[in-house]
Amino acid sequence: MKDPYKTLNVAKTASAEEIKAAYRKLAKKLHPDLNPGNDAIEQQFKEVSQAYGILGDAEKRGKFDAGQIDGSGQETPWKGGYYRQRADDGGKYSRYDFGDDIDVGDIFSDLFGGRGRKQAHSVRRKGEDVSYAVDVDFLEAAAGATKRIRLGEGKTLDIRIPPGTENGQSLRLKGQGMAGIGGAPNGDAMIEVSVRSHPHFSREGADITLDLPVSLQEAVLGAAITVPTVAGKVTMKIPPGSNSGSTLRLKGKGVPGRGGKAAGDQFVKLRVMLPDTPDEELQRFVETWSKNNQYDPRGKADLG
Repeated sequence: MKDPYKTLNVAKTASAEEIKAAYRKLAKKLHPDLNPGNDAIEQQFKEVSQAYGILGDAEKRGKFDAGQIDGSGQETPWKGGYYRQRADDGGKYSRYDFGDDIDVGDIFSDLFGGRGRKQAHSVRRKGEDVSYAVDVDFLEAAAGATKRIRLGEGKTLDIRIPPGTENGQSLRLKGQGMAGIGGAPNGDAMIEVSVRSHPHFSREGADITLDLPVSLQEAVLGAAITVPTVAGKVTMKIPPGSNSGSTLRLKGKGVPGRGGKAAGDQFVKLRVMLPDTPDEELQRFVETWSKNNQYDPRGKADLG
């Protein structure tokens, strides 16, 4: 984010009159109505106007100097919770904010030869978009959730994370950006979603895969066990003689369907786990059993 002092080319010790004079000089040169069709000049005007919106207001200037707001007029990022507010250097936070005690008509009178007040009110521009980010858990993104985020100037908003939201996906909140000028609509807030990884679940498209530990007796004898899914727990049957690595399918238990699309499936990959503490009885049984039941588990595997 650009330093407003550098944008207006004034020292941090500049007086209010020096700041106002610097802005007038740049505004005369850069105003879009005097440079039609020049996007680069218009972007510079936005930056100059934004800088004056900070430094031309004594209260906002004090907050900026104290580090309470950044060069866009936004509160500095909140460090806690499950989200973070961020801006880029592409001007998404640009706005025409001249401060509450600044006479816009007086400013523009220098630009348009006494027609400043009329001309200022004829400027109509949609508010700038703003960007935020929110972190969500894997299951929240898969099943959907509601999150509370803090927008600019301390405003909070509950947003809906739709089921099946993917990492890096952006959500648009209409009208939650910067205020429009001259009655034009507000900008939008763009929320980029970061999905945290999960120690047991993974996702491919609408399908979910779960690595599930099972006991030796469950794998050998079969069992009905409780299995977690993105929508809650379900009962699943393990067939007798299931190997470690066997995959079972729970139809429709993946990412919920949306927009006419069917729900995904959940694939459960079994991992047979021996007891944490060696069991002498089990060892003796396996020794006796293996004498008459020799087999090569690697015989069909191409291990190179």
